[in-house]
Amino acid sequence: MALPSQNFLEFKQIKEGVITLKNKALRGILLVSSINFDLKSEEEQNAIIFQFQNFLNSLDFSTQIIMQSRRLNITGYFEKLKEFESKQSNELLKIQTAEYRKFVESLVGRGTIMTKQFFVVVPYTITEMDAMTGAIGLRQKAGVEEEIFQRCRDQLYQRMEFVAIGLRRCSLSVIPLTTPEVIELFWSWHHPKEAEIGYYPEILPELSK
Repeated sequence: MALPSQNFLEFKQIKEGVITLKNKALRGILLVSSINFDLKSEEEQNAIIFQFQNFLNSLDFSTQIIMQSRRLNITGYFEKLKEFESKQSNELLKIQTAEYRKFVESLVGRGTIMTKQFFVVVPYTITEMDAMTGAIGLRQKAGVEEEIFQRCRDQLYQRMEFVAIGLRRCSLSVIPLTTPEVIELFWSWHHPKEAEIGYYPEILPELSK
């Protein structure tokens, strides 16, 4: 009998934007913007490098930086151009719109256009909280699993905010992913073709917290 796909996933649940792994460790994910480093002046480049060095040196826990490349689907954009072209009453603008659409189509036809997203994964483990608060005793009591999760979540949030502040000093924008966004991210990794055309599964209300 075939095993359900959930058996091959390394996480147990996604709740309040926090990923709980099967080994009880927690993970939070930050979405980080990019900057065009080459367009910066030498002084600005040196300042960014210096701030990033300070950020790395300030970390006393491991982090993971992930870049996701995805084919950019602009089919919808072409459809809107065609619609605009058909509704255009000015003949000159209609011709210009058609030429622009053909130009973009030829440009796309020369190669695949990719979009990139950058993420930072921040970890926290229950054993770290054990060392700080003596939570081992708590875990031996009944009905405290949620309390343990909330304590670890708060510690993870503090780490994520610390990472976000360090990256913002490098002129980067940083936002934490919510539960629906984390689910969509994992889904897109396992279903790249569907994600490319903009299809995502419906997320149940109880999973949106």
